[in-house]
Amino acid sequence: MEHHPIVIIGAGFGGLGLGVRLRQAGIRDFVILERTANLGGTWSRNTYPGAACDVPSSLYSYSFAPNPGWSRKYGRQPEILDYLRRTAEDHGVIGHLRLETEVLKARFDEDTRHWHVTTGSGELTAGILVSAVGAFAEAAVPGIKGLAGFGGTIFHTLHWDHDHDLTGERVAVIGTGATAVQVVPEVQKVARELRVFQRSAPWIVPRLDRTISPVEKLAFRALPVAQRLHRGGWYAAIESFGLPGFVSTKFRHPFEVLGRLQLLRQVRDPELRARLTPDYMIGCKRAIFSDTYYPALCQDNVELVTEGIEEVRPHGIVTADGTEHEVDTIILATGFTATPALMDRIEGTGGRTVLDAYRERPQSYLGAANAGFPNMFTVLGPFGAAANQSAIYMIEGQIDYIVDAVRRLREAGYRRVEVRREAQEAFVDEVHARSGNGTWLKGGCSSYYTNGRGANSGLYPNWSFEYRRRTRRFDIENYEVSR
Repeated sequence: MEHHPIVIIGAGFGGLGLGVRLRQAGIRDFVILERTANLGGTWSRNTYPGAACDVPSSLYSYSFAPNPGWSRKYGRQPEILDYLRRTAEDHGVIGHLRLETEVLKARFDEDTRHWHVTTGSGELTAGILVSAVGAFAEAAVPGIKGLAGFGGTIFHTLHWDHDHDLTGERVAVIGTGATAVQVVPEVQKVARELRVFQRSAPWIVPRLDRTISPVEKLAFRALPVAQRLHRGGWYAAIESFGLPGFVSTKFRHPFEVLGRLQLLRQVRDPELRARLTPDYMIGCKRAIFSDTYYPALCQDNVELVTEGIEEVRPHGIVTADGTEHEVDTIILATGFTATPALMDRIEGTGGRTVLDAYRERPQSYLGAANAGFPNMFTVLGPFGAAANQSAIYMIEGQIDYIVDAVRRLREAGYRRVEVRREAQEAFVDEVHARSGNGTWLKGGCSSYYTNGRGANSGLYPNWSFEYRRRTRRFDIENYEVSR
């Protein structure tokens, strides 16, 4: 059976970044398995109109691979995908990719100290398994009565139908999260009628997107320190969202003023403005950067529908007030499943899957390891992501931690490594103790930030620079190791 010392699942920012850092450390005996035909993860699959990053490009990129040539302040999907492809090529990672290789199951064998991995292309074994599949890999389709019986066209934003022309159509967008905020302004330009079905109003803050001037690009190329300073400024600005998020709800007011001013400036109709005013604290759900969403909702061909959806019929959507909204196409901007991909297919000791462990309560150690799953690491596992910082910053902490782990384990000749359960429990207890004072939990809403019991579902409730301090080295003293 084919064997690889390191198998990485997923070729997005996490998997590719880990590949780059492994090669830079002189470690080259690894493969990256990717189920699709392209690298890029979410930036390969999310191709809906308007798809872009909501973190400035200089920060939403690897610190070890700066890009002085971004065309806009906020990178758009094709440019981000091109950046990932170019980074993988420049650092020799392309040769490690196994595209169109879906992992169907992975099981740890205690006798051999290996992971047995079953893929759509065959079986292999791994000394160390790394899950870098990301948290937003599967579309969440709402269980609306009659949805399957709709007679028109229906698709989720993750599976955008580029062959379907929306020009002149009556279109419904269900959802008002980050994806919908990007999609709605684009659909509004071509649809005859656009109805946006809102369950709760999002907090919108100014995006201030713009093109990057040739002078700025030249400065970034000639003086890399200038781009680092630019990155650092945005890092500090976004990090400040942690003040209301996990420190105290009293810090929310300046951020809410920013959102209310954006709403007041862009929406003149007081009735519409009232329906677009959130009834929960900022930070309870993800705040969204946009300059175009509110103006799109103010156009004559757009209607904001705030009545709840009762059912879908062959020709339209029926709301709680009995109104049937006739539409030709339904676009589901309903986000992603809360359960990380593959978690029901990865089986550790005792026959338990990662999903079994998460069902008890979300758990991990630093978002990078799990007790009961030897020789396995994760990228952006539970409590390894920060709502107040770029995911790439957190990913870099985890991949450096994993690379240091591989290096130290090899130097000492260890073949089995597993985080101590008491270390993991202490970390999880710390996370929950720190989560209780901010808007994530006390903001007056429900979101993917919390689980069904109202507890933190997976965010790191501390400063991201503190997380990077904790992951700067592999703390082997918190692991059980053996040869």
